[in-house]
Amino acid sequence: MRITVFGAGAIGGYLAAKLAMAGRVDLSIVARGAHLDAIRADGLRLIEDGQESVAPVRAAARAEELGVQDYIVLALKAHSVAPALDQIAPLLGPGTAVVTMQNGVPWWYFHDVGGPLEGTKLQAVDPGGAIWDRLGPQRVIGSVVYPAAEVDAPGLIRHVEGTRFSLGEPSGEKSERVMRLAEEMVAAGLQVPVRDDIRSEIWVKLWGNLSFNPISALTGSTLAAIVADEATRALARTMMLEAQAIGESLGVRFPISVDRRIKGAGDVGEHKTSMLQDLERGRPMEIDALVTAVQELGRLTGQPTPTIDNVLALVRRLAIERGCYSPL
Repeated sequence: MRITVFGAGAIGGYLAAKLAMAGRVDLSIVARGAHLDAIRADGLRLIEDGQESVAPVRAAARAEELGVQDYIVLALKAHSVAPALDQIAPLLGPGTAVVTMQNGVPWWYFHDVGGPLEGTKLQAVDPGGAIWDRLGPQRVIGSVVYPAAEVDAPGLIRHVEGTRFSLGEPSGEKSERVMRLAEEMVAAGLQVPVRDDIRSEIWVKLWGNLSFNPISALTGSTLAAIVADEATRALARTMMLEAQAIGESLGVRFPISVDRRIKGAGDVGEHKTSMLQDLERGRPMEIDALVTAVQELGRLTGQPTPTIDNVLALVRRLAIERGCYSPL
């Protein structure tokens, strides 16, 4: 089995290291810059449970060096996928599956979903349908990523917590390709449930990202601080209820209450969201996948999103002023 992890940052690097150390698959990564140089020189290093290990991976700057793959794991942020399409193309063959590990609403959301919105291309995450047309939604295996990891130095990944990567076909089918991939990931020491409704799990994670990420960026606050403050907690709750109405209109099942989801966010503690971290470091922010796409889904389903609209306008303006956002 040939697997390439495209985008070997914190999560991609963690997954690549675990698969490579298991020694069961032909594992490659596409990386760049100092990270690539360090991996080529010393291997991909992983710190887990206080112990450092070295994963023997084949690392390339250009995908054409690797050839056609059985699976491509896209571990890029959502806004980085479209610009990488030319680089991804040499990895694709007739049977190649693409595992999407982006946060937020996925570009393939309306593939194999049925109903009047079947085949709809979401402009917030895939303007003009370029990803849909060039990758092909029929290749997709959806994923929801739960581990936390960090890049401590070029070529060095530190695992913080969590080992679960949920997988699921857009159709809900327990296909041979998704079951084979899950088997290899489990053999690498990961928890890999295969879901028959991956969209509902995507929404439960999105529920928090949609609200807490932009609020944290606007206020500079941690998750615990947002939840502890009555006003910001109420703001997050209102955004989440607007999103829940959209999700339910699309047939999504929310297995927990909004208040339990908020409590779970607060229990994470003094943690800065990824959007706040990106803002502080001057990096592109995941506004469109986490917030704009939900607004678009609201328009498509006729569900009002007044609070989401207001928070989106503010966080987008802030990101533009800081040079951390350019509309796709």
